[in-house]
Amino acid sequence: MMSSYSNTHLRLLSFTKLISSHINHSRHDQALSVFHHIHSSLAISLDPHVFSLILKSCTTINNPQLGISIHAHVTKASFLSNPFVASALVDLYGKCVSLSFARRLFDEIPNRNVVVWNAMISLYAHSDEVDTALQLFRVMDVVPNESTFNSIIAGLVGLNDGPVKAIAFYRKMVELGLRPHLITLLALLPASVGVAALNLVKEIHGYAIRSGIDPHPQLSSGLVEAYGRCGCLKNSDTVFWRMREKDVVAWSSLISAYALHGEARTALEVFEKMQLAQVRPDGITFLAVLKACSHAGLADEALCYFTRMHKDYGVKPDSDHYSCLVDVLSRAGRVHEAYKVIQEMPVKVTAKAWGALLGACRNFGELNLAEIAARALSEVEPDNAANYVLLAKMYAGVGRQEDAQNVVREMKERGVKPTAGSSWVVYSQL
Repeated sequence: MMSSYSNTHLRLLSFTKLISSHINHSRHDQALSVFHHIHSSLAISLDPHVFSLILKSCTTINNPQLGISIHAHVTKASFLSNPFVASALVDLYGKCVSLSFARRLFDEIPNRNVVVWNAMISLYAHSDEVDTALQLFRVMDVVPNESTFNSIIAGLVGLNDGPVKAIAFYRKMVELGLRPHLITLLALLPASVGVAALNLVKEIHGYAIRSGIDPHPQLSSGLVEAYGRCGCLKNSDTVFWRMREKDVVAWSSLISAYALHGEARTALEVFEKMQLAQVRPDGITFLAVLKACSHAGLADEALCYFTRMHKDYGVKPDSDHYSCLVDVLSRAGRVHEAYKVIQEMPVKVTAKAWGALLGACRNFGELNLAEIAARALSEVEPDNAANYVLLAKMYAGVGRQEDAQNVVREMKERGVKPTAGSSWVVYSQL
């Protein structure tokens, strides 16, 4: 009898390891196949761990039907009290069905531990319902852990006033004696960039080194970007060249850092080194290169890189790439070339592109093109007062007072309110 139990246990353990291996290597169909085999063909009672593993596969491949079927088995076997099964079910419903279903299940789960609370909080935080996540956090009847804070910090960063709140939440986490993980640091870096908190970037960097997290490529790339955006190019450069493995994200981050601060030649030199290192650039890399050209007025170079992007590397330009090209040509006074790019764009023309053209038309006295750009902008972003003001100024500048007044009248009729301090000055001069 004992031998029979032992054999059954070993078989279950073997199948569980096989399922786990399939899941760890993203072979979810194979994992489900093994589960189906042991569930339907073998006389083996499954333990909660197997169900939690399979529920993760159902979530990953978006198979809620199977997940709901497993839910029935879980309920019959009284496994809902197992926190890992319960959290996996909450996660499945939240990601594959709806948040309301997940919340309904969450409220029905007995003896919820921190794992179950974290599953529901994470769903809210990553579904742009951070306020609800915070409300849930405040009523937790268990002690939160690092994962609880990680979810909320990551969710807060995407909000308008989120970076400051995310940093405050991080401080609270530290006060509770919880140690930040790699995930915490990765979420904090965008927050520190959002408020230009160079000291926090340095704090994150120092903590990562002391904790042995520093060599992680994703964190290193994030530090390169964060230092660059905070204006500390020296540190950005140092972190990058100390990286053992420099992938396309790292190279692109360094190019962006130099481009952002007007170091166009250095940015382009880094791009050339990237090619020598045989790292294939992607769309983000070329966007950084085009921005570098734009800031330095390198129109011919921008055209060359734009051509190489899709001819040599097969990178399909998107609206941001085209907007950058329009911007660099406009800054160089080549407004008709810029307009031609806009006319031939195979993607939607953005307000950035039209705005760059309109601004250049004012600088170079191209009133006819300015009218075209302004009219297009009135459709793309009808509530932006600056576009109306700019065109009105141009009309007034060449003595076309009636046209200027018409622009002002149109703006008022559309209910567009001028920006404080500058817009109405224009009108008083007309």
